[in-house]
Amino acid sequence: MLREAYPFVEDSFSRFPSQSNIYGLCQAGQQELLAATLKGKVVCFRYQELQHKIRPVAKEVQFTYIPVDAEIVSIDAFTKSPPKRGLVVGITFVKDSGDKATPFLNIYCDYEPGSEFNLESIAQSCLNLELQFTPFHLYHTEVQSEDEGRETVFLLSGHDQRIHLYKENSSLHQFEEQPVERLFPELEDLPSNVLWLDMLSVAGGQRLSAFGCQNGCVGLAQVSQTEPEVLQSWRFQFDSPISSVLLFPLSCPSGEEGVEIKSYNLLVTSTIEMAVVYRDVQERGLSRSVCLSESDQWDAVLCALVIDLDFDGQKEVLLGTYGQEMLCYKFQPAGTGREEEFQLQWRRSFKSPLLSIIYLDLTGDGLRELAVLTLKGLHILQLNSRRKDIVSVLTFPCTNKFLKSAGHTVHVICCCCVPCLQHTLPSTADLVLKRLALRVSALTAGSDLQSAKEPDTEGDEAPAREEECASQTSS
Repeated sequence: MLREAYPFVEDSFSRFPSQSNIYGLCQAGQQELLAATLKGKVVCFRYQELQHKIRPVAKEVQFTYIPVDAEIVSIDAFTKSPPKRGLVVGITFVKDSGDKATPFLNIYCDYEPGSEFNLESIAQSCLNLELQFTPFHLYHTEVQSEDEGRETVFLLSGHDQRIHLYKENSSLHQFEEQPVERLFPELEDLPSNVLWLDMLSVAGGQRLSAFGCQNGCVGLAQVSQTEPEVLQSWRFQFDSPISSVLLFPLSCPSGEEGVEIKSYNLLVTSTIEMAVVYRDVQERGLSRSVCLSESDQWDAVLCALVIDLDFDGQKEVLLGTYGQEMLCYKFQPAGTGREEEFQLQWRRSFKSPLLSIIYLDLTGDGLRELAVLTLKGLHILQLNSRRKDIVSVLTFPCTNKFLKSAGHTVHVICCCCVPCLQHTLPSTADLVLKRLALRVSALTAGSDLQSAKEPDTEGDEAPAREEECASQTSS
C-alpha cells in the first residue's frame, strides 16, 4: 500500500505512566478525552490556548475513591439527555485487598448549579458501588419511554454472563442498578461473557442492539423501544472471541440514477478471523456478509471505527490491530462482473498495539481529529494540509474563538486538483462553498421553473373569471 495514500500527520503524542486497555478511552463533553491507565490514573486530554497558540495539554485528574493500588478496567462518559444537564463519568476498577480482588463501579456526577460540566468538581462527587462480578465493557446509550421520555443510562458487562443496567434516580440524585430486562429484553439469556456492546436508534421508535461474546457468539436484535419488545433477533457463532461490534448506516446508489438506498450494517471483529460486515441487517439479519480482506494479517483486531474521512457521503472503516497497524477500508458497490466489497485503501504503522480509536473535534475549529490510544500513550492525528495547484485564495474573518483571539484569518484555497482526503480548514471551506453554490443553483432553477408555470395558470383562469363577472353583471 502506497505511503502517499495515508492522509494523516501526527499532531501530538502523550506518553502515559502505565499501559491502558481496549476499554480505556472515552470522550468527555465536546472537546475533551479521558484516558485511563491500569495503575489507577486518569488523564484528561484537551487543547488550550497558551501564549497565543493552541497547544495540547494532558493533565491527570484526581478522581476520588480510586485507591493507589487499583487497576482501572474501563471508563465511559456521557452528557445527560435534555432537559437534564451535566456530565456523567463512570469508572470500573479492581482493588487488590491482599487475599482477594474487589471490583467497584464509581459514578461521578455533580448536581450543584454551575458545576455540572466542571470536570474537577465532578471528580469529587462520587457514588461508590461494590460489584459482585469482574467488570468488562462500560457502555452508555439513550433509551426512550412514554412515561419518562429520553434518558441516558450505563450498561456494564461482567464475567457473570450478564449485562447490568445503571439508571439515574432523579429524586435521590444518584444512579442505581435496575433489572436490565425492563428496558433491554434483548440482553437476557446471554450465551457467554459479553466483551463489546453497541446500539443504534432507527426509525419508528426502534433500535438495533448488537453484542459480541467471549465464546465467539454474535447477537443482533431489532427492538421496539416503547414496549419494549424484541421484534426479531439473530445469532452467529465465530471460532474466536469477539473484540468489537459496530452498527453503522451506509448509503448505496440504486438502479435508478441519483437515488440512494440507506441500509444499516454490522461490523464484527474477532481476535483471529477476518473482520466481517453484515449488510442490510434489518432486512437480511446476519445472512449477507462481506469479509474485509487482509484484516487478519496483522494479529488481532482490537478496535474499530466507521467515519466519513473524505466528505463524499460514503463512510470508511478503520481497524486498529495488536500488530501495530491501522487499516482503512472503503466500500465499493457491486458493478458489472464485480461483487460489492470493502477495499483496503491504506494502512499506517504505529510503534505499539492499537487499543481504541475516537473521532472528535478537539481544537474547536469544526473539523475533527483522530485520537488513537496505544499501549504506550495517546496519538492525535490530523489530516495532511498539503495541497497542489493553487489558483486563487479568498480571505474572511475567523470565527474560531482560539484563532480569533490570536488575530488569525481563514484562507479559502481554491484548487484545480481532484478532491482529496485532506479536510483541513482551507479544503473544507472550499468544499462547503462548492456545495453551497450547487444548492443555490438548484434552488434558483426550481424558482425559475415555478415562475414559468404561474403565467400559464393565470391564462387558464382568465376566461373563467370573465364568465363569472359577466354573469354577475347580468344578474
